[in-house]
Amino acid sequence: MLIVPEALIADLVSAEDAFAAVEATFAAMARGEAYNFPVVREALGGDRQYGFKSGLDRAGGMLGVKAGGYFPGNLARGMTNHQSTVYLFDPETGRPVAMVGGNLLTALRTAAASAISIDRLARKDAKVLGMVGAGHQAAFQLRAAARVRRFEKVIGWNYHADMLPKLGEVAADLGLPFEAVTLDRMVEADVIVTITSSPAASLMSAHVSPGTHLACMGTDTKGKQEVEPSLLARARLFTDEVAQSVTIGEAQHAIAAGLIREAAITPIGAVIAGMTPGRQSAEEITLFDGTGVGLQDLAVAGAAVRRAEARGLGVSVTI
Repeated sequence: MLIVPEALIADLVSAEDAFAAVEATFAAMARGEAYNFPVVREALGGDRQYGFKSGLDRAGGMLGVKAGGYFPGNLARGMTNHQSTVYLFDPETGRPVAMVGGNLLTALRTAAASAISIDRLARKDAKVLGMVGAGHQAAFQLRAAARVRRFEKVIGWNYHADMLPKLGEVAADLGLPFEAVTLDRMVEADVIVTITSSPAASLMSAHVSPGTHLACMGTDTKGKQEVEPSLLARARLFTDEVAQSVTIGEAQHAIAAGLIREAAITPIGAVIAGMTPGRQSAEEITLFDGTGVGLQDLAVAGAAVRRAEARGLGVSVTI
């Protein structure tokens, strides 16, 4: 088994690598060549979350699981709040193949998913990017979004406004002007990325203009919520996996309110694979409910392992 520690990941997997790997696995899911197993998620108290996401990709020859969660006290300990590790197995024999540090990979694969949705669903002439949320993951989201559209400006809102200057620095690095705004100013955005851990909706339907694409990336647990349910009823809906969207994703609230039906949600992989159309008009609101699936983690971890093997990196152990 090859151990690829967290310290090596930045030199092994780029944002472009993550985009390609996640896009391929979404398409494989739509074709029925890959599937996720049910998510296990447990509350540990003190806002700590721990769980497992796993799956099998027959097309890519990947079987594995990501174990980890959210530990909000970690920053005070000099660590990131999100901690995870990906374990890969031979799908034919069950033999352990690799153990891979999953912290940066999680950020990369999450940003890749939203960027894929923007690439496939946002208007080609999108100029203003709206960011709702300014935590650690927001920087990855902003950089990934800027790779797939030529934005001219970034506007941002965060519950804790003092965190917005850091997001402004990321925008400046990309050569984009940044403005901190109130939520009602999100009507100016052509693309909106929500990346919060909120238990209650922040972005309301009235904050979103016709023709906007939304990538809602923060809701991945029962009870979390980033946007008003009525917004989903206005939009054409896409997701990474429908089963997760309706149970732990943003759609859980609109389903519970009777505003939408499960059949209204389309896997983004079906658009990638050419099985269904993406955006159909300039006025259409499109919304991607990014819940985060185990197969994303396996895809980026597999990319890390292949590159580590090619470069002779990592630690090989016998189990």
